[in-house]
Amino acid sequence: MTIEYLALFIGTIVSFWISAISGGGASLILIPILNLLIPSSFVPFSLTIGTFTSSASRILVFKRHIKWNIFFWFVPFSIPAVLIGAYLIKYINPIYLQFFVALFLIANLPQLFFSREKQEMTEKSYPKSILALIGFLAGFVSGITGSIGLLFNRFYLKYGLTKEEIVATRAANEIFLHFFKLIIYVLLGLYSIVALKVGILVALGSIISSYTVKFILPLLNEFAFRKIGYGAMVLSGFVLLFSSSRSILKQDTFSLSGIKEIGSTSQKISWPESEFVLEFAIDAGLAIERPVHPDDLPKYLKIKYNSLLSEYDRIFIERVYRPGTEIFYEFYCYKSDQMLKMEFQVTEWDQDIHPLK
Repeated sequence: MTIEYLALFIGTIVSFWISAISGGGASLILIPILNLLIPSSFVPFSLTIGTFTSSASRILVFKRHIKWNIFFWFVPFSIPAVLIGAYLIKYINPIYLQFFVALFLIANLPQLFFSREKQEMTEKSYPKSILALIGFLAGFVSGITGSIGLLFNRFYLKYGLTKEEIVATRAANEIFLHFFKLIIYVLLGLYSIVALKVGILVALGSIISSYTVKFILPLLNEFAFRKIGYGAMVLSGFVLLFSSSRSILKQDTFSLSGIKEIGSTSQKISWPESEFVLEFAIDAGLAIERPVHPDDLPKYLKIKYNSLLSEYDRIFIERVYRPGTEIFYEFYCYKSDQMLKMEFQVTEWDQDIHPLK
């Protein structure tokens, strides 16, 4: 166990060095080590103690480099957003958000090939409204995913700040987010005495890292610092894209089926726990279908439905959306082992039924 704690302490120092230079990524190193020491449900609590302490110590070390004009527009909008995000986590699947975050990170790939002159030309200050929006989005994403990591590193790199100003301002902006996450974890009971002790060890390592990184930053010029930051975002994006894609495919697998009808063949893709079906037929093109209850049918089409009930065992109804055509309805009429498909188009202006098949 002593070896694991020693590895955690050294790993904390190194990971927060990397985090300061690249703009994030400490959790990628620390989470596997923390999983060896405490239950995975307590890992966010211990890790957040470390990130909170890291931000606090960086503020003390680099306080004269903090850009307060960014801080005063970023923080007030991020705090309510992190609470909103934490509340909505039970309604929003974080995996899908992580997928789009991955695409956003990978979009920084061209920045790796910019020359020094072109990179400097793209750097500029943002209006206050943009600062407020960035703060809100940072808090919202942090509340749902538990971390903002490298996502908003591009904002700091594009703002034209020096490397010391980026480290200091990031710390000032994020310390409140870490603080509120700690409160949420405690309220949810996602902590333990052992997790607290482990978190304190991570915190001690983060303090040493913050006080020693000030000797590392001068060894990097501004251009190299930015290239490392963009490189870390792109690398993280590909890793996140791979992991989130696997999770989506695993939990939301779709089914593909072929249907042969008289005179035509179509392919259908459907998702579990979803009412929508995507259909493609060679003769008709692409269409989106949604099941419809008989009570939701237009008045005159409902009369047609009622007249068919006596002729068939059951009737399944779908509303069809096909690009370039009017919305229409499909009746799947079953009797014994036979199925008859009928298509009807209803126009509101003449309130009449137009059979398509």
